[in-house]
Amino acid sequence: QVQLVESGGGLVQAGGSLRLSCVPSGRTFRKFAMGWFRQAPGKDREFVATIRWNIGSTYYADSVKGRFTISRDNAKNTVYLQMNSLKPEDTAVYYCAGDSAGRTAAPGSLAFQRGYDYWGQGTQVTVSS
Repeated sequence: QVQLVESGGGLVQAGGSLRLSCVPSGRTFRKFAMGWFRQAPGKDREFVATIRWNIGSTYYADSVKGRFTISRDNAKNTVYLQMNSLKPEDTAVYYCAGDSAGRTAAPGSLAFQRGYDYWGQGTQVTVSS
């Protein structure tokens, strides 16, 4: 059974930092991409960041560019999302996602949920003002 387990969420004041972790079990996603999405109350799930595991290239939503950094650790088989300069509007449930089938290889597909076939349960991030 494949699982993506997120951790690292919590409550932080505006301007603070958090680091989310995602550890896949049951398979690896090193051939394609792993990403982070988020869903705020009453809003649709949206793309945050993704990394092509095999080459290390990264992509970000404009709303987080310059503040968030996605990275991976091959030895630990873990994907991280370092979040700095957090704002109240970053409050959301953050989901880790993995592409096992190569759908994210299609041009323009990295930021779309349909490119990812495995999802974690989510971790809550709350930023107070």
